[in-house]
Amino acid sequence: MKKTVIISFIIILLIFACTAIYNLLPEKKLLEGTKIDYLLVEKSERTMKAYSGDKLIKTYKISLGGNPEGHKVFEGDQKTPEGIYSINDRNPNSGYHKNLGVSYPNDTDRAKARTLGKSPGGDIKIHGLRNGGFGIIKKLHRLTDWTNGCIAVTNGEIDELYEAVVPNAKIEIRP
Repeated sequence: MKKTVIISFIIILLIFACTAIYNLLPEKKLLEGTKIDYLLVEKSERTMKAYSGDKLIKTYKISLGGNPEGHKVFEGDQKTPEGIYSINDRNPNSGYHKNLGVSYPNDTDRAKARTLGKSPGGDIKIHGLRNGGFGIIKKLHRLTDWTNGCIAVTNGEIDELYEAVVPNAKIEIRP
């Protein structure tokens, strides 16, 4: 019994140590003045690639909606949309640190939801972590898909995206 408790304690300490080290690993920062005009989200890979012209600038690890497979069809389905949209808004005072708005829904999205007698929803964002101390989890948020259909990055990452993504930048979201 005593041996089991000691081994369990050691395992817990190792988990905490690995978590701390993972969160402290430095991330490549964008060069000041970098402008991003295209974002490519690959849902199955949980990545978002940022481009300036044809040049890949950075790849971000992301979290998605809690039900990530398939295209968003209606409000509350927990899916992240798929298709080509634009960055049409930015909010420095978001409930999730900061955010960039995605132009979902388009006319096709609205028509599809209408055939089901539902609202397509909206407010799809690229955002950081929820305000209220959640920023402390940093990169660990990537362990699960937890948003309502948005694309989540760390607070530091949304800070740099907020500055670098140009108005009306194209965002393509693939399965």
